Amino acid sequence: MTEKHHLLTNDELEDKFSTCDVPAVLFTHEAHLRLSYIHITKYGLDQATKNLTKQIADCDNKYGDGTKFNKTLTVASAKAVHHFIKKAKATDFNSFMLEFPQLKNDFKGLLRTHYEIDIFNDPIAKQEYLEPDLLAFG
Repeated sequence: MTEKHHLLTNDELEDKFSTCDVPAVLFTHEAHLRLSYIHITKYGLDQATKNLTKQIADCDNKYGDGTKFNKTLTVASAKAVHHFIKKAKATDFNSFMLEFPQLKNDFKGLLRTHYEIDIFNDPIAKQEYLEPDLLAFG
């Protein structure tokens, strides 16, 4: 089943997300991966990380109570996507996801190879970026 974010072009998804005009049905894990892919391939890892952390926090404040944003998870996610982009033969997001299905199917497991601490629930990890305590991102 195709996710609804695929109804938007890369530019449309990026624009809608940057203004927090993203319907909840589009705001999936795969859509986050796609946004990371778009930003990293357009702006490089450093600027992509700045863009994504600001925009995800802004959307959390707009649509929620501001407690779901997790800085460590956001930065680590961008670093993981960047790692796979560097290894990829794929030149578009759909092919990228086919090449590296673990990004969608076992993302928590992937991040657990880098972190012993529970970055998904740690209150400090939500507020500031914690470097991996097991395996650095390559």
